[in-house]
Amino acid sequence: MADCIICGAYTKYPKGKCFNCYSSKPSGKEFNEAFVDEDDIGMSDREWQFRYGMIKGRIAETLIQELFLALKYNVFRYGMENTIPGIMELLKGVRSDVATQIRRMPDFVIQQPKTNEVFFVEVKFRANGCFSMNDLPDNYPYDNAYIILVSKRHIKCLSVVDLKRGKEITPDCRNYLGSRKEFELDKQVIIDFCDFAVQFFAEV
Repeated sequence: MADCIICGAYTKYPKGKCFNCYSSKPSGKEFNEAFVDEDDIGMSDREWQFRYGMIKGRIAETLIQELFLALKYNVFRYGMENTIPGIMELLKGVRSDVATQIRRMPDFVIQQPKTNEVFFVEVKFRANGCFSMNDLPDNYPYDNAYIILVSKRHIKCLSVVDLKRGKEITPDCRNYLGSRKEFELDKQVIIDFCDFAVQFFAEV
């Protein structure tokens, strides 16, 4: 059970605040009791959740990057933070067609070592192991991309075309990454990386 970082009461999120502390700023005494300087209260709950989600996503991306490198693929980071470093901060609150296109850039371009064919890959982490068309942004432009979903137990994959046809990734489905014939992957290597995922995300 998670405890509030201010008063120690029950809270839904680890290192978060309970409803009462979230709703009202604690007094100086309460801050001192929680070993927090009133002038330096750290991240807001919203920012903490954002950073926490970013870290989980980066771990999942690194896991998939290393998986394909282990299989002798050429792997190129393609997403907005890699193509234009720092752009994520600059685009906060910006709403335009260009900004939207930048945000939707897939995470990787990978190249198959045998055929030299290239693929767009978008990596997602979901603790519940579920992903559907509803999880993609509206009018997602990369129909030729593959969504690789890392969960606490499996690594699964569907193409955007599959998702648009109504297929979904669920905990019980058999859409395993190793079953994608386009990639010609060594299933034992994927099993090894699934073991890594179990270790990294066991407490998430």
